Amino acid sequence: MKPRSALRRSIETYYAPGRAEALDAFLSRFLGPGELGFDIGAHVGDRAASFRRLGARAVAVEPQPPLLRVLRLVFRGDDGVALVPALVGAAPGEAVLRLNTRNPTVATASGAFVAAAGGAPGWEGQEWDATITRPVTTLDALTAAHGTPDFIKLDVEGFEAEALAGLSFAPRALAFEFTTIQRKVAADCLARLAALGPFRFNAALGEDMRLALPSPVGAEAMRNWIAALPHAANSGDVYASQEPARITP
Repeated sequence: MKPRSALRRSIETYYAPGRAEALDAFLSRFLGPGELGFDIGAHVGDRAASFRRLGARAVAVEPQPPLLRVLRLVFRGDDGVALVPALVGAAPGEAVLRLNTRNPTVATASGAFVAAAGGAPGWEGQEWDATITRPVTTLDALTAAHGTPDFIKLDVEGFEAEALAGLSFAPRALAFEFTTIQRKVAADCLARLAALGPFRFNAALGEDMRLALPSPVGAEAMRNWIAALPHAANSGDVYASQEPARITP
């Protein structure tokens, strides 16, 4: 599959008919008019687009040049969206981004993520076949440049703990992706968030825009829930909020 075909597949998946309505209904618990959302690992921008439909401003951070071209087209003329061509990590600088040209959704700055995927059931055929060096910014630096976010979405393929190491305050709400091939990364993220503020947690599996737990839980219970998932669950998102009502089904 050529890179262009892979991009087309992503656009067709994330902008499928009816998906925007479901995404808006789910994300409306986190953002509203006049607020600010960070879309870290923006990919083709479906989350940032939802932020805008909800009346919030968006900062969309994406390091892959082909995806940045898509984002510039999607948000052309929209001064409510700031595009940042960078990775997000623990400290400013540069890092190597490992590209999967057949599946750009899993580009990563984490060598450990690539190693964990190697030979893992469900990850057969995934190949990180190119690299580029990209600038690294931090969540604190983005906040200094664009304002304090009301909600942060973090999807950076195994680099989530590094990104959270560059955050020194507790936002109102935050979501980070986890995978069953790297459960320790999720545990590290939960520990970091628990140290930052009085968060409660819930989760959604895969691209399911429904909360999996009947009520929010603490960091230890969330870590245990992820640890008990079958490998086939593959991935999901943990939602952290200082206002438990926002993550109560």
